[in-house]
Amino acid sequence: MNLDVIVGLALVAVLTLVLLALWRLLGGRARGTARRALRLTATLLIAVALVGFGAYRLMNARSVQLLGRQVASVRTGDKVVALTFDDGPSDKYADAVLADLAAFHAHGTFFVIGSVARENPEALRKLVAAGQEIGNHSYTHPRLVFVSTGTVAREVESTDRVIRSAGYRGPILFRPPYAKRLVSASYYLWRHGRTTVMWNVEPDSIATVAGSPEAMADLVARTVRPGSIILLHVWDDGRSASRAALPLILQRLSDQGYRFVTVSQLLARP
Repeated sequence: MNLDVIVGLALVAVLTLVLLALWRLLGGRARGTARRALRLTATLLIAVALVGFGAYRLMNARSVQLLGRQVASVRTGDKVVALTFDDGPSDKYADAVLADLAAFHAHGTFFVIGSVARENPEALRKLVAAGQEIGNHSYTHPRLVFVSTGTVAREVESTDRVIRSAGYRGPILFRPPYAKRLVSASYYLWRHGRTTVMWNVEPDSIATVAGSPEAMADLVARTVRPGSIILLHVWDDGRSASRAALPLILQRLSDQGYRFVTVSQLLARP
C-alpha cells in the first residue's frame, strides 16, 4: 500500500474542492463550459503545487515527522554527545575507526546499510564486539518517498536480520537514507515502535569544509551543544578527510569536557 500516493492524491482532491469553493465565493459562478474547465484546471494545478511543496518540505525536515518518534538532538545539561556514522561498514577501515574511538573510550552509533554489511561481515562483527551501537540505514539505501509500506518493511527488516546475525542484541534505531521519508515510512516506523534518528551537526556534508579534517573538527567544536547528534561518513575510499577528522573531533570535544555516548544512551538521559 503506497500511503504517500494515496495521501497525496487525497490532499490534492480536498484542497481542490476547498479552493473551488473559495473561488466561487469570492469570484462568483463561472459562466460557460470553457470558463468552468479553465477554473477547474487552474485550481487543480494550484492544489498539486501546494501539496508538492508541502511534501518536499516534509520529506526533507530534520525535526518533523508525521508519525512516531524522531530526534535530531536531546536537551540535556550534561556535556555528552552522540557520534553517528552512516553507510558501510567496511572491512578495510573498521580497525582504524574503532582504534580512534577506543583511544578516547568513546562509543558511537553506526547506521549500517544492510547489503553493504552483508558483504563486509567482519567489519560488522568487529563493531558489535567492540560494544558499538548498531543502527539501521535500510538495505539498499533508497529514498523512502513515494514507496509502499511493503517496500519500507523489506528495507528495514532485511537490515535488521543482517544486524542480528552478527550477534547484536541491543535496540536498533533507524535513520532514513538521505534523511527522506513521507507517510509510508513514518507509518511503518510508528506501527513498529521504531525511533527515527536525525542529526544537528554534519561537518562532512558541508562543501566548504568537507575536504579539510581541521576545518571539520573546528566546525564541530564551534557548533556542538550538550545533547548534539553528530553525523560522519567514514567508510568509503573517498572519505579519507572524514576519517582523518575523527580523532581531531574526539580530541577537540574531549578538551571541551564532552563525553561520547550512543544515541540510545543519549535518549535515555532525563
